[in-house]
Amino acid sequence: MSLDTPAGPPADTPAETPADAADTATDTAAESSRTETERETAEGTATPGLWQGLRPLALRIHFYAGLLVGPLLLIAAVSGLLYALSFQAEKLVYRDELTVSAQGDRVLPLSEQVKAAREARPDGTVTAVWPAAEDDQTTRVLMSAPGVEEGKSLAVFVDPYTAEIRGELPSFGSTGALPLRTWLDELHRDLHLGEPGRNYSELAASWLWVVALGGLLLWLGRRRSARRDLVRPDRSLPKGRRRTLTWHGSIGLWAVIGLVLLSATGLTWSRYAGENIGAVQDQLGGATPAVSAVLGDTPGGAGAGGDHAEHGAGHGGAHQGADIGIDRALAAARTAGIDSGQVAISLPAEGTGYVVRERDTTFPVQLDSVALNPADGAVLDELSFADYPVLAKLTRYGIDAHVGVFLGLANQLALAALAAGLIVLIVSGYRMWWLRRPTRGRALGGRPVPRGAWRRLPVTVLLPFAAATAFVGWFVPLLGISLLAFLALDLALGALARFRTRSAGRA
Repeated sequence: MSLDTPAGPPADTPAETPADAADTATDTAAESSRTETERETAEGTATPGLWQGLRPLALRIHFYAGLLVGPLLLIAAVSGLLYALSFQAEKLVYRDELTVSAQGDRVLPLSEQVKAAREARPDGTVTAVWPAAEDDQTTRVLMSAPGVEEGKSLAVFVDPYTAEIRGELPSFGSTGALPLRTWLDELHRDLHLGEPGRNYSELAASWLWVVALGGLLLWLGRRRSARRDLVRPDRSLPKGRRRTLTWHGSIGLWAVIGLVLLSATGLTWSRYAGENIGAVQDQLGGATPAVSAVLGDTPGGAGAGGDHAEHGAGHGGAHQGADIGIDRALAAARTAGIDSGQVAISLPAEGTGYVVRERDTTFPVQLDSVALNPADGAVLDELSFADYPVLAKLTRYGIDAHVGVFLGLANQLALAALAAGLIVLIVSGYRMWWLRRPTRGRALGGRPVPRGAWRRLPVTVLLPFAAATAFVGWFVPLLGISLLAFLALDLALGALARFRTRSAGRA
């Protein structure tokens, strides 16, 4: 792809045929579009000075990033949109497993419900139980069982009034995602390619904030006749690139905060940048605490967990000592202050006790937890969400908002709107590129800002900018590597353009 203006026809060009005339008219329109781009570069800024020097560089980065990373962002946006809608779809697809007909206030003891699940799946080992949180919901008995993928559990759904087994499905994550949502989540995260596929989503998240903030600066820096044109598309313009630009800029302005937050929260659990973010968080004392369920000096407490620990205790094998039972354990946890209707009870394993966690992630969240001695229900450890470090709280809020559980349905609709907005931004960006493309000559894309914009920046600005770029590129590795690739591509295109110009001159 060459981004330089194609050379014009020689002076002794023969008389044009009708087809040539049509091509010439098309090229004239493309040349006019390129001239418009250069005019916007020189005059688009509202104020002279530093921004006038930075604007060409911002335009060039925005052009390359949008053009080359756009396909990855489009995949992330489409899969993210489907994921946001999957919460409500899941309720319909799995309504037989998730819901029952309410039969009054009396429900069977949890021990009887767990017994029914064990009888239905004698080959499984119960690790945790989610009691029904509403009158019309089933109880989930989570098991490790043959044939269930690593990192997932088998959820057996039990009618809390009759102990009837309503079905069984694989369950994943602290939100209890079922197969439909899990499949879409994995599509969004790694394209079902495993660890190598995670590079795609990290690369998209690494560039999303750059493209969003760069576009915001470019949109705010444009001259406009009325302030209302900043926040809404100008429908008075004829159809074409400039009208598309007003839609692109206005939608980007409304979406920019959400897109930056999606980028930041997505990077927190990415493969490479996520490690750096976690290290910084630990250094600042923002690591997520966890309740300990270890009995006495027994090593290997299984009650600890991270941001989205699902089951905690219960994976290390059956508990062999005295056991008060799951019903009394839940009653003891209620006495200790666990008052949310949504709880997860991890069963004791060898050397560990019960762990009862609140799992209500909808704001205002209820995420307290308590560990209990299985022999007598005494409290081994307790942890209140109010005692989390500020950074740990913000991380939890951000992750839960990203996965659509922080504000319930409103959160999911907001995610869907952001994903749809990002799709429109990407499509409109490619439309603008297509509308200003040359149709003859050597170029395949519209011409961005001329090269060498960085050389016009003062040294006092250029050096700090280069240092900041180098640091961000190191901290967010896939961003740094891809930025170097962009620069190499740009240098190669520039060298090719100069070679062609010299060849044409000698000819």
